[in-house]
Amino acid sequence: MKVISDLNQPTLVDRSLAAVWHPCTQMKHHESLPLIAIAKGKGAWLYDEQGNALLDCISSWWTNLFGHSNERINQAITAQLDQIEHVMLAGFTHAPVVQLSEKLSALTNGNLGHVFYASDGASAVEIALKMSHHFWQLHNKPKKKKFVCLENGYHGETLGALAVTDVAIFREAYGSLLQDVHTVMSPDARNAENGESAEDVARRAAGELEKLFIREHEQIAAMIVEPLVQCAGQMAMYSPVYLRLVRELCTRYEIHLIADEIAVGCGRSGKFFACEHAEIWPDFLTLSKGISGGYLPLSLCMTTDKIYRTFYSDQTKQGFLHSHSYTGNPLACAAALACLDIFETENILEKNITRSQDLKHAFAWAGTDSRIEHLRQQGMILAFDVKQSALRNASAFPREMFSKSLDEGILIRPIGNTIYVMPPYILTMQETEKMGQAVQRALNQVLHD
Repeated sequence: MKVISDLNQPTLVDRSLAAVWHPCTQMKHHESLPLIAIAKGKGAWLYDEQGNALLDCISSWWTNLFGHSNERINQAITAQLDQIEHVMLAGFTHAPVVQLSEKLSALTNGNLGHVFYASDGASAVEIALKMSHHFWQLHNKPKKKKFVCLENGYHGETLGALAVTDVAIFREAYGSLLQDVHTVMSPDARNAENGESAEDVARRAAGELEKLFIREHEQIAAMIVEPLVQCAGQMAMYSPVYLRLVRELCTRYEIHLIADEIAVGCGRSGKFFACEHAEIWPDFLTLSKGISGGYLPLSLCMTTDKIYRTFYSDQTKQGFLHSHSYTGNPLACAAALACLDIFETENILEKNITRSQDLKHAFAWAGTDSRIEHLRQQGMILAFDVKQSALRNASAFPREMFSKSLDEGILIRPIGNTIYVMPPYILTMQETEKMGQAVQRALNQVLHD
């Protein structure tokens, strides 16, 4: 896809480069890799200003579950717009936020019956961290203020969330601003030693965690994990055995368990909540991204009645002291309610079983390609790694693969040498096959050029 500029008439791309600082981007790279100006979207497809179509293979950063311009979500937002577009949630309430909270609580069978709202995923993580810290203060255990996270984990880029994120490029840039945390072995199945299964790795990682808990539990407030898939950490996947063992350890040593389901929740793993694969519930569970179908910023932190009751008091200072201007925005909640209705009325989780098989078949070629290793899948997430020996320039590979994929009519965004797809839940078998074939062609071009 090429963007042609008329020097006498700046394009939308030219104007964007002049005025917009794009996220997680080295802007200088756009001198050689032009931005794509998107004019519209429909279904699983995006269309640029010239009418070129792109199959959205990553759900626009893992958010767009039911396609662009979904009629049911459009109608829900339009109907809500005629009622109330926004009102602050301090001292007020409204039907969409109540209904959404009730539906989410029901999805946990009441185990997580209280919902606190924010706008973005990192803010939801901040809420969980602050709630845990404040809970222990209120229980006269002020020493319990440290957090535990996994190697190669990612939880956001605000300062609290970034502190429990173990991605080198972020820690190198902002580490001096962050509190110290305990970082423990990831249960990533790719860490298997000779003869080890994914469950063996999970048990070994849990054993290392217990050693830390034995030494430090009196100072630890909470542990945070991305259940089953460490998404930004190159789609590292692990056995649900690890979640069961961690739940047991956190209970035994009085440490909160925070499940960051911002990327893996809302059906992405094969169940609505990824924790359901392990048949456990955490003390805090965060959602964002797909909860509003990719329409509007919305995030939330769910927690237990025990934690909620700790903050219930006549004293203001014992309340949870946190707020956002757009907390529980009615339009965003209406979008989320429409998404939950689609899940229920269209049997999305059941249909995704077939879609995940389509995904597996579309990428069967990757399992026999000698340049590829660690082909893996969890529900509607599929990933594989390109061997370092096959790469001419490892640092340039993600940009080259992204560019060649655009030429093939698909949108993917590799993480290092990991190629992954997280498509919307509406792809046809034919679109899924097209995706697999296009990824293969793009990869061949990059590795052969």
